[in-house]
Amino acid sequence: MKKRIFIAIHYLEIGGAEISLIGLLQSIDYSRYDVDLFIYSHRGEFMGLVPSSVNILPENKVYACLEVPISEALMKGHIGLALRRMAAKLKFRSYCRKHKVEGNYPLHHIIAETVLPSLPSLKKYGEYDLAVSFLQPHNFVLEKVSAKKKICWIHTDYSSIGTIHKDEERVWAGYDHIVSISEAVSQSFKKAFPSLGGKLVLMHNILSKDFVWARSSAIKEEEVQKEMPRLDGVLNLLSVGRFCEAKNYDNVPDICRRILENGCKVKWFLIGYGSDENLIREKIKESGVGENVIILGKKSNPYPYMKACDVYVQPSRYEGNSVTVREAQILCRPVVITNYSTAASQVEDGKDGIIVPLENEACAREMSAFLSDRAKIERITQETSCRNYTNQEEVKVLEKLID
Repeated sequence: MKKRIFIAIHYLEIGGAEISLIGLLQSIDYSRYDVDLFIYSHRGEFMGLVPSSVNILPENKVYACLEVPISEALMKGHIGLALRRMAAKLKFRSYCRKHKVEGNYPLHHIIAETVLPSLPSLKKYGEYDLAVSFLQPHNFVLEKVSAKKKICWIHTDYSSIGTIHKDEERVWAGYDHIVSISEAVSQSFKKAFPSLGGKLVLMHNILSKDFVWARSSAIKEEEVQKEMPRLDGVLNLLSVGRFCEAKNYDNVPDICRRILENGCKVKWFLIGYGSDENLIREKIKESGVGENVIILGKKSNPYPYMKACDVYVQPSRYEGNSVTVREAQILCRPVVITNYSTAASQVEDGKDGIIVPLENEACAREMSAFLSDRAKIERITQETSCRNYTNQEEVKVLEKLID
């Protein structure tokens, strides 16, 4: 008898967690396991990458409205859900005022607790051997799915975000195991929730070298060069990710301006989308780098651009474990990453990439020194070509949790 696995995720838009789920799905042995994938909203460029052996469950109209504008949820007739979402926002604002909250605090736990009664049960699909909640909030799989064992994923560095401790701890504690994507993520989580350390299991994001390289050739080089042209004496830098606070793209224009002032000729291309796009465009204008920082927008397949760039840059404020960094390394690109708390788990500084300070002036200074050292760039490029960044054997961790 095959064992049954249930996996839940919000959607399959372009993102690190989403592509790591695709990597996991591509590595499962379907002769041993039946997998039902529950996607709250059936949207995203990665929908077509789900293996044919996976059974994608029908979209549920209520779950699909969890992240649409509240006005849209009302128009679609989900009045109870819309009212609960409005109540969650008010509750969060009250919490922030009462506790004088500043900085990056997640809203999802308050929303999840508040909207939970409006969501239909998923127990009609029967009992699973394993249920997986792949992205927060984890309340829904915990409360709405029937399974012998339940696990959830951490993709975030908890040293860089706030917690609503009591609510979050109760949800995490309801799972049999908590899967962490790196040792650094595990350590930050244990500091936030010391009592839950015994539930942690390490399982790195799965990436297939064959998959990445095959996708990198899906667009002709001349097509890529129309958007990312090669100019004599100019280095093409590339960053890929959501336009949000964590990725720090709003500081890219200022960093780029300083690099140019240091005498390095660069063009810095940004692939992505998100709520910070207008802010980034404003910063480009303020810094006077409209010719040098170019937003390419959303790309369903960023790999041909990664392969074509001279240096891949991850300028994040914080990361759990950046998938795009490893994708760039698989494609033998030298990488520059900022010194976020989990950086050392991704790059061996000076060997297969470099780690630079997060502060703009120091970041630009060290990036300029690196970009001026062509011999070092070549040496790091050669090092990435010798290393194995693929890890499909990580799926055995999941198998052990089931078996």
